[in-house]
Amino acid sequence: MSLTDVAPRAFAPVAAAIERRDIPGAVLGIVTADGQRAVCWKGLAQIEPHEESLSRGTWFDLASLTKVIFTTTRILHFVEEGRVSLDDPLITAIPDLRQYDMNAAERQLTFRQCLAHQTHLPAVEPLYTYGQEPNTLRAFILQRVWQSGPPVYSDINFMLLGIAIERITGQPLIDQPLAANLSFRPDPRLCAATERCTWRGRVIRGEVHDENAFALGGASGHAGLFGTIDGVLDFAHGLLDGSVLSAESLEAIRTRQSEKRTVGWEGFYPGWHGGDACSPATIGHTGFTGTGLWIDFERGLAWSLLTNRVHPSRHKDSGILSLRRETSERVIALFDGRTRL
Repeated sequence: MSLTDVAPRAFAPVAAAIERRDIPGAVLGIVTADGQRAVCWKGLAQIEPHEESLSRGTWFDLASLTKVIFTTTRILHFVEEGRVSLDDPLITAIPDLRQYDMNAAERQLTFRQCLAHQTHLPAVEPLYTYGQEPNTLRAFILQRVWQSGPPVYSDINFMLLGIAIERITGQPLIDQPLAANLSFRPDPRLCAATERCTWRGRVIRGEVHDENAFALGGASGHAGLFGTIDGVLDFAHGLLDGSVLSAESLEAIRTRQSEKRTVGWEGFYPGWHGGDACSPATIGHTGFTGTGLWIDFERGLAWSLLTNRVHPSRHKDSGILSLRRETSERVIALFDGRTRL
């Protein structure tokens, strides 16, 4: 079955969720290793303060897809260039990390550990409540005595990696070069709206939804990237055809560092957001705003579902987990020719 037949059938549960008003709108894109591509979309880019329709060219706040599309990939490019090693400590790039305690645990953390979420750092911290001066917040992140705990999926890991990228390149993240249809500075008029933010006192559109990334200047290692569905699919296709990363770097993002995580990505496990029909050679990641990307290397297939499920509020049940899983199951079943849903 061709992708042009697969996409609309796989999109059916998404269309139903939009009709039920579980989510305002969504775009589903599918791409194969040989470059075939299909995209479906429906719904609204914005409900309030007035309605605007969504299109294939709508820009989405990619949220934590920033971690894999930008941060992980940029660090691996540094490794390929010989500028750092995955097992180098972060102090290779950030010598002032916990500079008042040379024995601090944070000074021992490596790029690999942060990328694979194998550190003692907490999941998240409301840093934006301490102020909105980006350089002061960066200094706070670097000098904070972080409470130690078991390894968890941590935004703090990627905040540190973002600071490392800034130090290595000498450029703020928000000014880093990006591929077409990806940006830290999108045109708000082209973006899907996210939340009616009580802290900022407005509907967020074209500026990062994540409060910490906003307070850090609009971009961080964990969030801040925007993209269209074609920007995301271009990146996914580059991983499938080997043009984005070297063979060694591809091996890194496909090799387990823990039960569920590789370098930067999640690896397939039963019950994950990408559905249980994926091959074991599948990696994926999701974003809080309602985004997701999965890449099945065994099938030579990638798909991305981008939604603005937090618009106008995150405080509702959008059913995003079940929607991601059902959509992914349909993509794979139809691609494999096992069903004519």
